[in-house]
Amino acid sequence: MDDFGAGPVKYALKGAAIQDFAASELFERTFQEGMDLVEETAAYLDGGGRQDSKLLSRNAALAYAGESMRLTTQLMQVASWLLVQRAVRQGEMAAEAAGESHYRLNDDVAAAASEAPIEDLPMGLVGLCERSERLFERVRRLDQRMYPQQQPDADAPHPVLSQFDRLRDAFGLVG
Repeated sequence: MDDFGAGPVKYALKGAAIQDFAASELFERTFQEGMDLVEETAAYLDGGGRQDSKLLSRNAALAYAGESMRLTTQLMQVASWLLVQRAVRQGEMAAEAAGESHYRLNDDVAAAASEAPIEDLPMGLVGLCERSERLFERVRRLDQRMYPQQQPDADAPHPVLSQFDRLRDAFGLVG
């Protein structure tokens, strides 16, 4: 049996499925939830979180800094992924391009959890971190289902995580 053209046909079907997801109600709800969480986190970190962090001990303040960096990094990845999928929906990007490694989520962000005891951190930050982790995990599963053959290159350094490592080293955070 001739397999000529099966690759492009298979990709066209997969691209259509990705396009369908991007146009779905599930995507719309996930997109809105992600963008709302980004805004809520920014408001907290610039407002109440700033006040909360001033009341912390030195060690707790360092843990707060590490967790807030991890939180914002995780949310930046989710927001970026969601914006790429929206670009696919709007025809601004091909589904195949959306599967390239630099548009994919990096599991190292989720694995970089702090060793700081939760009771040392403000509950506002803890709540945002928990919600962000649940959203990240849901989007990660969507990403893996939509782009299964295009897994990110595990050996490639992630630019955001390398900056996170540099900041952690500079502030002496344990991670």
